[in-house]
Amino acid sequence: MSRHVQITFDAHDPRALSIFWREVLGYVHPGPPGVELPEGADPLAAWDEFLTRIGVPAEDRNSRSAIEDPDGEGPRVFFQRVPEDKVAKNRVHLDVRAAPGLQGEQRMTALEAECERLVALGATRLRRFEPEPPMSAGFIVMADPEGNEFCLD
Repeated sequence: MSRHVQITFDAHDPRALSIFWREVLGYVHPGPPGVELPEGADPLAAWDEFLTRIGVPAEDRNSRSAIEDPDGEGPRVFFQRVPEDKVAKNRVHLDVRAAPGLQGEQRMTALEAECERLVALGATRLRRFEPEPPMSAGFIVMADPEGNEFCLD
């Protein structure tokens, strides 16, 4: 029997990090429990209203955030506030498939374009690995705004 997974990020600013990863993955922020969001409504504003209404203190309102695949196929991604800094390379990272089916220079051009988009959103480009067929098609190593490494693959 297969299992569903949730990917969890420790973060200093769960809301900001969830916004970054929402844009990277094409995910959405779900609305609060029991709240029906009208078309075009801002789910983060709905969360602010919900948390105020149920009495969550202001200092605790950015303690967690989540994003979900709008098609319901990919894993949910959860962000939780932690006090400690990231001190070493993460042992698990995400590979973001940004050039499926492409090879060679076409692939690397697509990865570079996505890299530029993500840098504009707050990512940091770390290094590029050229294609080395047949074992590697080439990829770009990046870090999110809190320093978590990931690859554009």
